[in-house]
Amino acid sequence: MNIGKYIWAALAIAVISHFAFIHAAPRVMMNVAIKRVSGAGANQWQFADRVTPLSRQIVRPSPDFAYSACSYDLSDGPVVITATPWNAYWSLSLYADNSDNFFVIDDREARYGAEITVVRAGRPHPEGASMVVESPSGRGIALIRRLAPDLGNYNAAAQVAREDVCASVASLTPAS
Repeated sequence: MNIGKYIWAALAIAVISHFAFIHAAPRVMMNVAIKRVSGAGANQWQFADRVTPLSRQIVRPSPDFAYSACSYDLSDGPVVITATPWNAYWSLSLYADNSDNFFVIDDREARYGAEITVVRAGRPHPEGASMVVESPSGRGIALIRRLAPDLGNYNAAAQVAREDVCASVASLTPAS
């Protein structure tokens, strides 16, 4: 009996399983996160409740921040995302469907807020867009963090967040 071929087969299966898990795990976890964030549908901001020790919608949330999240979907074309200015630290981050963070902008780079247009990588950029960001995937999550260490600042952040936009370009363009 040649036991060597069984050892090689077991080793090959272990290596293939390892790489399959490494490839699939981030996508599965991000798919769950996208479903949680898109409760009201894609391309809409969701302002999160104030962080408590029980908060776990977002991985490792900080109680010092007010969070807004939008699951973007580029299947109908580019998506416009704006972050309204905030009087303290804020940041806007974009995550692909494999959990890669591929874009970040904050108050130091965009003191007066940010407006970006997200397009699928390799697709044409819309005319007139001031800042175009190419997404490596058709779906993902945009996340805004605003420093709001107390209830008063959290409530003010909630007011400001109402002016943020996450919408397809087609839905913002008037019908002709």
